[in-house]
Amino acid sequence: MTQQLVYLDHAATTPMLPVAVEAMTRQLAGVGNASSLHASGRGARRIVEESRETIAGAIGALPGDVVFTSGGTESDNLAVKGIFWARRDEDRRRTRILSTSIEHHAVLDPLDWLRTYDHADVELLPVTAQGVLDVEALRESISRDPASVGLVSVMWANNEVGSLQPLDEVVALAREHRIPVHTDAVQALGQVPVDFADSGVDALTFTGHKVGGPYGVGALVVRRDLPVSALVHGGGQERDIRSGTLDVPAIAGLAAAVEASVKAQHEHAVRIAELRDDLVRRVTEVVPDAHLHGAPQGPGRLPGNAHLGFPGCEGDSLLMLLDARGIECSTGSACSAGVPQPSHVLLAMGCDDQQARHSLRFSLGHTTTPADIDALVAAIGPVVERARAARAR
Repeated sequence: MTQQLVYLDHAATTPMLPVAVEAMTRQLAGVGNASSLHASGRGARRIVEESRETIAGAIGALPGDVVFTSGGTESDNLAVKGIFWARRDEDRRRTRILSTSIEHHAVLDPLDWLRTYDHADVELLPVTAQGVLDVEALRESISRDPASVGLVSVMWANNEVGSLQPLDEVVALAREHRIPVHTDAVQALGQVPVDFADSGVDALTFTGHKVGGPYGVGALVVRRDLPVSALVHGGGQERDIRSGTLDVPAIAGLAAAVEASVKAQHEHAVRIAELRDDLVRRVTEVVPDAHLHGAPQGPGRLPGNAHLGFPGCEGDSLLMLLDARGIECSTGSACSAGVPQPSHVLLAMGCDDQQARHSLRFSLGHTTTPADIDALVAAIGPVVERARAARAR
């Protein structure tokens, strides 16, 4: 009998929505470069611009704000490097970039590159034990020398522990000194309400495969009046800040997924939050010393995120033992060159090295069912017992 797959890793990627598959498939057999002037090119361009309008309408932006990219990593790089470079070119005093110690590596690594190779002064601000930015630390850093700050980059929601960040306070502090704010909203879109205009941010990142769209396509939403230096030069597509032939089928699939996920966001959040709460309650009953990392269950946390610590275990062992039972999740740690590393997020939250290794992230999505939670609850006790026994040897 084929083992039933239980997929609890939607924060890594979520299955494509049928409406996105249909929209993308409809364009795959077509022909036409969206930059060409003949009829086929104009047809492709029409699909791109209609998709741009659909996305802008769904997230409270203007169509001209939406710049298509290959996904979240490129969008974050374009925002962090491109905005910083443009701002510094305007005023050479702007050498500082302020961010948090819990950002995704798509932000942290470009920041490290800028520090190493371009003499940027990068400040990674501390967070609370719940994984929330220390706003007073941001206030102090800005007020110390506001004229030197080129950019503030703070994620909308943390990808590991699910804590929502105080973006309204970040924007208010930055706006006093006309400092642009970028936010990585990859985990937030479709999970919580996201409105570009209402948020007050100047640039926002999202990607297709986290909202039920295809891999390899995403966007940087950035105000048209904010200068952005290009990373890639060529044909001058996408406001001349992101050259390259546009992937028309993927863009069509992205637009369909964004529209559908935003429209269903409230109902989706209520449903998966109930499942998440059931998961946390039942797992901690089976494993009494298991504990939740991040913000409490409620409005300050992504509805589908359950990041649990299991003392006496190695997260990687738990992951593989669950995987052998057909249950897929992720650890709270990143893997670099095949070598497990403690989670930088948990370390920033005050966990020690071992605590930063003993965790699992269960992330729920549109295909998650109560039966998936039942399967995890049935498996977690024996799996934890086995992992502890193996570690004790």
